[in-house]
Amino acid sequence: MQKTVLSNKATRLFILLGGFFVANAVLAELIGVKIFSLEHSIGISPLNFSVFGIDGLSFNLTTGVLLWPFVFVLTDLINEYYGKRGVRLLSYLTAGLIVYAFAMVFVGIHLTPADFWPQSHINPNLPLEEQALLRSQVGNYDAAFGLVFGQGLWIIIGSLVAFLVGQIIDITVFQHVKKITGERMIWLRATGSTLVSQFIDSFVVLFIAFYIGADWSLQLVLAIGVVNYIYKFLMAVLMTPLIYLVHYLIEGYLGESTATAMKHDALLD
Repeated sequence: MQKTVLSNKATRLFILLGGFFVANAVLAELIGVKIFSLEHSIGISPLNFSVFGIDGLSFNLTTGVLLWPFVFVLTDLINEYYGKRGVRLLSYLTAGLIVYAFAMVFVGIHLTPADFWPQSHINPNLPLEEQALLRSQVGNYDAAFGLVFGQGLWIIIGSLVAFLVGQIIDITVFQHVKKITGERMIWLRATGSTLVSQFIDSFVVLFIAFYIGADWSLQLVLAIGVVNYIYKFLMAVLMTPLIYLVHYLIEGYLGESTATAMKHDALLD
């Protein structure tokens, strides 16, 4: 039987990890426009604490935070087996695809809608009270589409810059720790690199998007950044067992000799 590129387990694994990496990052950007209350979502009252003199803070987070922890776990896994070049390739590819996605969304927003579509969510057979309620909730599909997906330019720029800077830092810290610890202490290089990179990411995106782009005070930017980082810190720690589980599954899939050779080559990359 003739062998193909996909016959190689390492290649199939790279495609699988890379696919999830790109999908999670692009989805995080697209759904990140929604801000949700973590406390209300889990059924508790907002904490209302103060940071840097900013009162009334609680965990109001972008929906993208649901996916970014998985991106950074995948970053560490790809770094472990494919080295810096593998992560950089996927990071630059992802950044390009995010730009492409927003460009297509921009085009979609400015297309003229079909005559029926802006009100197509309102069933004329419904009672007038229900129709009025729907109009009050979403009066115009086309306007809602533009409002939801039409994120500001500074937010897009800030998110892209923060993503790339965070990836570069994650790669560097991961490789540096692994050269010191070798195969030991997976949690230190994986979770540790994520905690460092997410700290930078949390403040870079806010600084560009809101300090430069929306004239927020530096005090407010720092306070919101701390709130975001507390959540990311907790998620990184909680996901540490998942890293060990996926390592175990990958080692079983590749085989000990192949996995060891790949990790050795990744460290020399």
